[in-house]
This record gives sequence, structure tokens and C-alpha cells, in this order.
Amino acid sequence: MGSIDRYIFRTTLASFALVLVSLTGVIWITQALRGIDLMTSQGQTILTFLGVTSLAIPVLLFIIAPIALMIAVSHTLTKLATDSEIIVINAAGMSPLRLFRPFLYATVVVALLVAFIGSYLAPDGMRRLKRWDAEITADVMSNILQPGRFAQLDQNLTMRIRERQPGGLLVGIFVDDRRDPKERVSIVADHGTVMKNGDGSFLILEDGNLERFELGKTDPAMVAFGRYAFDMSKFSNRSKDVTYGIRERYLWELVSPPADDPVYVQMPGAFSAELHDRLTAPLYPFAFAALTFAFLGTPRTTRQSRNFSIGCSIAAVFGLRMAGFAASVMAAKSSFAAPFQYLMLFTAIGASVWIIAGGIVIEPPAGLMEAINRSNARLLRWSRLGRRPVAT
Repeated sequence: MGSIDRYIFRTTLASFALVLVSLTGVIWITQALRGIDLMTSQGQTILTFLGVTSLAIPVLLFIIAPIALMIAVSHTLTKLATDSEIIVINAAGMSPLRLFRPFLYATVVVALLVAFIGSYLAPDGMRRLKRWDAEITADVMSNILQPGRFAQLDQNLTMRIRERQPGGLLVGIFVDDRRDPKERVSIVADHGTVMKNGDGSFLILEDGNLERFELGKTDPAMVAFGRYAFDMSKFSNRSKDVTYGIRERYLWELVSPPADDPVYVQMPGAFSAELHDRLTAPLYPFAFAALTFAFLGTPRTTRQSRNFSIGCSIAAVFGLRMAGFAASVMAAKSSFAAPFQYLMLFTAIGASVWIIAGGIVIEPPAGLMEAINRSNARLLRWSRLGRRPVAT
């Protein structure tokens, strides 16, 4: 790799990393705000909140990485054109196809990253997110018990809490237990917390009173306690049998799913569609980079021509990605949609390479340029008229 190749390669990857982190961060924040109830209503810590929401980042990277590469290639080419470096490189005899080589190296790095994320990292993050979410949201102490409401956990078990404070502290706890036909137990506690260990889930009540009414006795038994453990294991759904959806499957599980898999038996077409979507994902960086270079990789004589090429590259990449999304959705029901995805991507890559190898300059139509120039001249005259001093 020559000095020019290293310079372009480093510039492209640096721009790609900056754009990828920026876009992912913005989208992650908007998605993370939806899970803010983990800290408010469910009493979870900030570390739990960040841990749960960050598991969705690989999925965002999987989608954003090809778009970030397109922006990085466009930025690098614009920088080279602004500094007149493309003109110098072209005058030195370097062909556009030769100039595309360092961009191809950067594209290979991005494609490998997308392939790794799609085959392992993204589904692994989704699996962890599903298991973690099941442990958090399935717990009755976090969902059914709402401040100020009487919750009937069982046929003869009623509970109420006055409020839920940060750190999972429950204040003003009332328990009415009639599950044993021979006695009735009523508990009032000042506060309590939930403790989970290998023996189960317990509601640790502190500073309260227990009143037991036994069958055949007229007077209840009163007990004041400083600390009392109420067994809640029956109502803490911590089952480890989590059924993974299609997006939570690793790539090799999509290639050869078990014949008795209930999800596969129910939706075999969706398995095939997800498999082809994962396989075509590493091709999008090549298609986006080639399309962008085909429009912007040759010297431009005017600013209007470069702006037109930038607009065309964005439209082409956007159209290709939307067509890919549509084909991915249709692949679950149609057997022709999957081959169309590959045909569409290889056609875009082949056409772009043909344009690059031929040194074809994609210029805006002459009529469009004349219309733009007339419009600019008209705006300039109007601005001058607006600045003309008024005679007094």
C-alpha cells in the first residue's frame, strides 16, 4: 500500500468511525429514553439501565455501518476535490479504478465488521437483552405491585405498597394472606426490600406488626418484628426457558435450524428471509462505496456539478437500501425476493465498477445547469435590488 493509499485509507476509516459513533449515539439515546421506566417505576439502578439499553447497540451498528461508510467515502472524496488533490492525482496518470483501491480496502474492513455483527454480535446482544428483560419485567414485585393499589397476587393473597423509592425500597407495605384455610395473616410494615438468592425470592419486611387469626380462636396473635422474610418465590417468574425469536438466532442456527424448532415450524419463510438478509448485509458496504465513488470519484469542473453528483449518490444509496428492506420483507412470503436482493446488489456493484473503470463523469443535463444558473442570476438581482438605498 503506497503513501496515497495509506492516506486515503486512514482518512476514510477515521471519518467512518466518527460518523458511526455519532449516528449510533444519537439513535441509541432516543431508544434508551424509552426504557427510562427501568429506573423510575421498577426501581432499577443506573448500571442496570445502561446495561440493558446498550445491548441494542450492535443491532444499530449492523444497520448504520454501511450508511456511515457512504458518508465517509463522500466526505473523503469531497475533501480531495476541495484541496484539488483529485485533479493532481488524475493529472499524474492514476486512473479512477486505481484511486478506488484504498476505498476498497476500507470497505473490506467495514464489510467484515458487518458480517461479524450480523452473524454473532447482534443476535447475542438480543439474546442477552431478552433474558435480562425477562428477569426484570417478569418479577411481580416490579410490575404488579403499583403504589397505592391493592394487588391480588393469588386467590387469597392481597398486597399493597404506599410508595416506591429509589434503590428498590418499598414503603408502607400491607399483606393480607388467607391461603391457609386454618388461619389468616395480616402484616403491616414500615418498609421493605426484595432479596433474591439461590433459595428463591423474598420480601424482607422491616419495623412492622404481624396479626394471625387462627381458626377456632377468638383473639388474634400479635407479633411485632424488626425484620421478617415473606416468601415470594412462587410469584417471581425467573424461568430460564426463554424462547428466542428469529432475530435472536445466530447465523449458523439460521442455516440449519432444528426440524422440531417450534418457531421454524411455524415460520419457515421468515427464517429464510432473515438468513438472506444476514448474508446480503456485508454486500451493502461494497455497493454503497462503489456507488458513491462512481458519482464523486472523477474531477468536477463546477460546484453545481459536484452538488448534483452528491445528490445523485444519496438518492441511489437510499433507493438501494429501501429496495433491500422491501425485498427482505417480501422474502418471507415470496421465493423470488431473495434472488432479487442478490441481483440488485451485484448489479449496483457491477454498474458502479464499470463507470469507475471507464472514467465516466456523471454530469447534470445541460438544461438543468442552465436553469440553475438562471435561477442563481435571478436571486442575485433580487438581492441587489433589496440592498439598493431608497431615495429621499
